[in-house]
This record gives sequence, C-alpha cells and structure tokens, in this order.
Amino acid sequence: MSKSRFAAASLIGALAGLWARPALAHGFGERYDLPIPLTFFMAGAAAAVAFSFVVIGLFGQRHAGELSYPRYNLLGVPRLGAVLTSRLWIVPVRALAAGLFVLVLVTALFGTDKPIENLSPTFVWIIWWVGMGYVTALVGNLWAVVNPWKITFEWAERLVGAGGDGRGNGMFTYPEWWSGWPAVALFLVFAWLENVYTGASTPSKLGLLILAYSLITWAGMAAFGKHRWLSHGEAFWVLFGFFARFSPTEVRVPDGRVCRGCELVCEPSGEGCVDCYACFETAGRDGSRREFNVRPYAMGLGRRQRVPTATAVFVVVALATVAFDGFTATSVWLDFQNAVYPAVRFLGGDTAGAIATAGLVLLPMVFLAVYLAFSWAIQGLSGDESGGPAVARAFVFSLVPIALAYNMAHFISLLAIQGQYIIPLASDPFGVGWDLLGTAGYRVNIAVVNAKFVWYVAVAAIVLGHIASVYIAHVISVRRVVDRSLALRGQYPMLVLMVFYTATSLWIIAQPIVAQG
Repeated sequence: MSKSRFAAASLIGALAGLWARPALAHGFGERYDLPIPLTFFMAGAAAAVAFSFVVIGLFGQRHAGELSYPRYNLLGVPRLGAVLTSRLWIVPVRALAAGLFVLVLVTALFGTDKPIENLSPTFVWIIWWVGMGYVTALVGNLWAVVNPWKITFEWAERLVGAGGDGRGNGMFTYPEWWSGWPAVALFLVFAWLENVYTGASTPSKLGLLILAYSLITWAGMAAFGKHRWLSHGEAFWVLFGFFARFSPTEVRVPDGRVCRGCELVCEPSGEGCVDCYACFETAGRDGSRREFNVRPYAMGLGRRQRVPTATAVFVVVALATVAFDGFTATSVWLDFQNAVYPAVRFLGGDTAGAIATAGLVLLPMVFLAVYLAFSWAIQGLSGDESGGPAVARAFVFSLVPIALAYNMAHFISLLAIQGQYIIPLASDPFGVGWDLLGTAGYRVNIAVVNAKFVWYVAVAAIVLGHIASVYIAHVISVRRVVDRSLALRGQYPMLVLMVFYTATSLWIIAQPIVAQG
C-alpha cells in the first residue's frame, strides 16, 4: 500500500476506524493557494538549475582525475574518537536495534490486526522507511550500524562458533553474473508491496512479509557471505548505501593493502578505500588505520568507481518508483485509471491493483529508456568512445540527489504528521489497551506542518537536489573526457534531463497540496 494511502487512512481511521483514501494526500486538511501560478514556480526552478550549470561550468572542476574534497577524521580527535569506537554505546545501540526488530515482528504477528492500533505498520512504513532515508542522506549511513539482520546474523555466528575471523564468509561462491540483480528484484517486490498491495498495512500480513524477507536475508548471508549478500542482495543496504553517498560522513581505510582480502573485490582509488564496510571492519580487527570522516554533501557520489549494470538499473528504478508513488496522487492518474478500467475489468479480480501493477512496471521501463536515450546523446556530443550503456552506468549516481530531493519533498508531511502516531503506540504496541509510558492518550497535532511550509520545503529540496546532480554530472564528465569543451558540450543532454525532472517533480508534488494561482 502506498504511503499516501496509509497516511490518509491513519487520520480517517482514528475517527471512523475505516480505511479510505481521500483526495488530499498525506493527511492535509487544507489546500494552499500559490501566490503565483504553478508554471512560474516550475519555470523559475528550472531556470535556477540551468543557471547552476553555467556557474559550475565556469568554476567547477576543470581537470580530469580523482575528486578531491576536504575531509576531517573524527576518530583522530582523542576523546571523540574513543567515544565513537567504544563498545559502551555500540553494544547497547545494536541491542536496541535488534530489540526493536523483534518487537515490530511480534506486534505484527500477535497484536491487534487494526493497522492504526498496532505499532508495526506505523513503525515500518513511516518511522523506518521514511525516517531512515532522511537520516541516512542528511547525517550518514545509520543503517550500516543498526541493520537487524546483520546484527542477529553476527550474533548467531558467534553462538555457533562460526565466522571467528569476523568476515562472515559463506558456504558457496557468489555467482558473479548475479551481480546486484537480487537486490533489484527484491526492491521491485518491496515497491509493489508499498504502492499496490492493499494488505501491506495489515499487521498480520506485514509480519509474514518481514519474516519472509528476514529468512531470505539470513539465508543469503549464510550461503554467500555476510558482506557479499548485503552488498548484492539486501535491497535496503544497497538503497541506503546510495543515499549515504550523498551524506556528510564516510568511513575510509587509507591503506589499500587492507583491501587485498576483501570479499567484495573493492577497488580503492588514490583517495583510499571509501565506504566499504567490509574493509572498515577488517581494519578495525587487525589494527590498521581507519577513519570516520566529515565531508561536504554529495561528494561521495562523484568518486571514480566501476558501476555494474545492475547498480545503474537499481538507481533508475528507485527514482521511478518514488515518482510513481507521487504520480498516483494526481488527477492525471485517476483519469487514466477511469479511462482504462472499462477495457480491463473483464479480467476480474482486483482491477485497480492490476492497473497500478502495470504502471509500476512500465514507469521504470520508461525511465530507463529515457535515461539511455540521453546517455547516447551525451556520448555523441562529448565524443566518448565507450558507448551509450557505459555512459549511462558512469553517470547514474548523478541521479541520486534527484531521488533524494523528491523523496524528502514528497514524504515530509507523512513523517511529521503520521509519524506522531508512534507516541501513543509506544505505550500500547499490541493495541490491547496498555499505557506503559503514559502516552497512550496523545493526540496527533495535524498543525505541526501546513501545506505552505511543505510546498516551500519541496521547492527548495528539489532545486538544491537537481543542482547537486548537475555538479556531480559535471565532475564525472570532466573525468571521462579530456577535452574540457567537449566535456561541457556533452553535459547539455544531462542538463535538459535535469531541467525536465525539476519541472515534472514540482508538478507532481504540487497536485495534492496546492491550488494553482
């Protein structure tokens, strides 16, 4: 079930106990009248992105080579470094993460089956899914620390005396041709559950889904190795890893010799081994130097690296699915459903679900086709001899800030308003009438944010996200094409794509929460 549907149902369900999807997305009870027509906002945002291209072209990176950026090692600060690496906080945090995982699973399986009264739907779809994306992008890769499947797998290894070296080597060799396709497939299933499957918010069904994914993840780590499966098959490890590349923190191992035994066959650059958690853990065990750095935002997206086809597809699919979630709240989608319904209703069953499934499958294909077409244009204008698919793989991380910006703009009201339900649910997680923490009587404040605030946050996030994408694309282009004039010319198609995404994103965001002036 889509987040917008769950959000609206939460508010209505609190009063009537029934599921419904009103026209207003994410629980807003008001419309916001724009001071100027929406087209002016779209044109202004697109112009800002285009202007940033000129500025970046004039003052951005001018020479090929590694992307160097300032970094400050927090582990090098004596007292702070000791605190950050201390087991006095690491062990309790990991235990809390595992405990929350067990609580969510148990409440889903054995608590009330009313979504609004059970902890699990609110925690999974709002606090974890939306909140973890925000934290990972704006702070750092918290998921690498609190991933409950990784934590419990490591505990099980120690319990049975396996994995004594801490590497978590598996029983079988991971098939290289699988690459990251298991993560892509599992993320597509998750996207379908989130956007189409109406039972995803029913606690008992949600509990079975969590259990199924847990078994797949534990089996994958046991079979192929902990870090191998996490990096290729654990969809959320991969996705939040993309988000973390945008964040202002990184883990780094300066000595490339640590990477020689890395099960991920990582490729350290002149900047060292960055954001490889397998090597970071190895360095911690053998006493090699390792760093936890503060860096400028988005710099992790511009590093030189080999990008497999599966990774590129994952990024584009992630961008397409979050756009689909927003698009389903627009009148255009409703009109499309009404137009298609008579033609497919003879199939019987859940006709609306079938239409949504088709849309969820087709939209990523459209995004991939458009992105490949623009990649061929970049290749042609820049004189890059590697071909369109290679260009598409090289530039794909420049799309991550776009996905992040849209994600933040789209879900801020969901997190701020519906996220408050976690307060009463913390006192009564099973929905049986408890008041353990004295918060069961808390009432959600729907005025904590309004449509005007959300709109301006959305505009700022989308514009800044697309400007970051323009910069990352510039860095990648200069690195790949020696002739700077050709490199700049090759960025024109990407600029057109960014401007188009900017205007389209604002249009989608605007439909549920604003009235055009």
